[in-house]
Amino acid sequence: MDYTQERIATLHDYGAADPDIPAHRAALVVPMTDRDAGSLSADRLFSSVSDLQVGSVVVPIRAPPGRIRSIVDWLMDFDAPLQPLWCNGPAVTSLVADHGLDGDGGKGRDVWLALGLLGDVDVVAFHDADVRTHEARDVRKLLAPLGGDASFTKAYYARVEDGRLYGRLFRLLYEPLVATLEREHAARILAYLGAFRYALSGEFAMTTDLATGMRIPPQWGLEVGMLGEAFRTVGFDGTAQVDLGRYEHDHRAVSGPSGLSTMASGVAQTVLRVVEDAGIDPAYDRLADRYERTARRYVRQYGADARFNGLSYDESAEREQVRVYRDAIGAPGPDHRLPAWSETDLESEALRAATRTDLDRAQ
Repeated sequence: MDYTQERIATLHDYGAADPDIPAHRAALVVPMTDRDAGSLSADRLFSSVSDLQVGSVVVPIRAPPGRIRSIVDWLMDFDAPLQPLWCNGPAVTSLVADHGLDGDGGKGRDVWLALGLLGDVDVVAFHDADVRTHEARDVRKLLAPLGGDASFTKAYYARVEDGRLYGRLFRLLYEPLVATLEREHAARILAYLGAFRYALSGEFAMTTDLATGMRIPPQWGLEVGMLGEAFRTVGFDGTAQVDLGRYEHDHRAVSGPSGLSTMASGVAQTVLRVVEDAGIDPAYDRLADRYERTARRYVRQYGADARFNGLSYDESAEREQVRVYRDAIGAPGPDHRLPAWSETDLESEALRAATRTDLDRAQ
């Protein structure tokens, strides 16, 4: 535990932080895939939502046709104002395409769609569905600074469980990549990106005006893309990070379409697009080599921390992970970010109608 401030306001939980908030003016967005539905983690999260008394809970779901009806039926058993949204449903997909917004799907697109169903609220929190240690007060802590001390809040927490360090994508890709860039470029955007204690957390919150004004990457990289947009719009003074203690997540494999190696590409590409947007021109011909050298230092440091705490730590496996991530580092490809919701001609009521149509027809 510490009470150190960073370059952004850092709000610590000294044991029992549970601020009072006007929850009826807030929405909660919980993106979910069919692998999350019915899990103990998601069950814990949605069971706690009734304690929040928020105005609405939007649940953007990415699932095959044969699963959506059972997922929605499961959700409707919870005592909460849930709004399911089948993100890859036929009517929703057609509506988005009609407005020229079709393309790659993923978590970012799902969250972007959810912004169209927030309703009349002032603030919105986002929370992943795969957290095994969630408490209702976590959402209250995220929302509390909004409208006063900050317009954008980001969660941080320790990824320590089962006697091991987790959070590999943050520890071994994001941190050393940002540190490498920061050594070569004196830029405020890099100081901002480096100020977050857990920049890849899926738990964050913001004012509704800020959320609907953000450009969002459609797939992996959502969390980093939102940091770039927060820096562009509200900067250091409008940002805070909030202590959620120690979080335990369901874990992903390294390989596969939803594994860490695939996610690494999205994260690295989004980091580099954010810094390019800020006017930085990274030296891509040597960036991967310099990243790898920096990442090896992080491996040694995390190894020392693990040994100090009696945790299991495989430095050889961590170095191999760095080599996998190294392949993700290079100039970002085409910009597929979705436009700010406030700048599209897609109407919320049209999205609601398409959602109702999809769910009514789901078998």
